[in-house]
This record gives sequence, structure tokens and C-alpha cells, in this order.
Amino acid sequence: MAYPRNLLAPDEDVVVDSHPHWKALVGPVLVSVLAIALVAFVLWWLGTVELDGIAETVLAVVVGVVGLVLIVWLAIAPFIRWATTHFVITDRRVIYRTGVLTKSGIDIPLARVNTVQFRHGLIDRMFRTGTLIIESASDDPLSFDDIPNVEKVHALLYDEVFDALEGDDDQPPRSAPPAPPTPPAPTA
Repeated sequence: MAYPRNLLAPDEDVVVDSHPHWKALVGPVLVSVLAIALVAFVLWWLGTVELDGIAETVLAVVVGVVGLVLIVWLAIAPFIRWATTHFVITDRRVIYRTGVLTKSGIDIPLARVNTVQFRHGLIDRMFRTGTLIIESASDDPLSFDDIPNVEKVHALLYDEVFDALEGDDDQPPRSAPPAPPTPPAPTA
């Protein structure tokens, strides 16, 4: 799902709009598979043990509920967190939003960005992902993990920062008076 365009300024253009890399979901998927296998094993084991009908039913329900809670907590919640996390670069700012019930976010104006770095190890390079580090004028550096195509995003962000700073140089200083109009050339 793309970042809602109605949350942008009317003439603000999106350069990058992404969720964290799908690599962030590998762990939750593996945990889900293991939880399902564990629940299936326990249910199979309960079928081999001689128990009272009611006790067997109660234990099966308890195991099923515990398995369901584990899957929701360890797999579905991380997926929802992933789906509701947005990393957006526009021609004016960097936007990071996350959360469902409790939303949090940060906006960094491009003119306040001092340094843009990226970091990715061997595994991140294999998945073409990494960590983007942005240092703004007055804050500690902010790290954004699992950014897809981090090198490309780094280059695009640097280009946008350069354009934002270059655009500031074209503006006359606010305290300078406007230039006087040039007189018309005399005609002969």
C-alpha cells in the first residue's frame, strides 16, 4: 500500500515510497512454521495418549489457542507492523511513519539534512537492502533499517538534498532590498 497522497502538500512530489524490505518478514514466517509444526506435533501426541474424552478435548483446545496466540503475536503482528511502516522521500522532506493503534513518525526537511550514509553487510547486500543513516542539523543520526535498494535510495536522497540546497542559493536574501528597475534605453 502506498503512502497516502492526501497527507502531502499539494505540489509535493514523491521520489521514493517503500516499506521495509521483505527480509524483515523472514523471521516471523519461520516462527509461524515452527509454531504450526509444534502445535501439530502436540495434537498428534495427544491423539496417541490414552486420556479421558473431556481431558483430551480441553488439552486440544488449550494447545490450539496457545498456538493461535503465538502465530498472531509472532507472525501476524510483525506483518501488520511491516505493512504500516512507510519510508518516503519527497522533493521537500524525508517521511517515516509506523504503527497501527499507536502511530509514530518523523519528518526531516531536506534543507536540514547534513549527512546521508548507508550501511549493509553481506546478507543485506545479497538481499539488496541495508540501513540508511540520516544526520540532520540538530539531532542525533537517525537509522532506518531494511531499506530496499539502499544504495539507490542513498543516491536519490543525496540528489534531492543537493537540489534543495541549490534551490536556496537561487533565492535572494530576505533582508536584501529588491533590485531597482533598469531604466529604458534612450531612443534616437
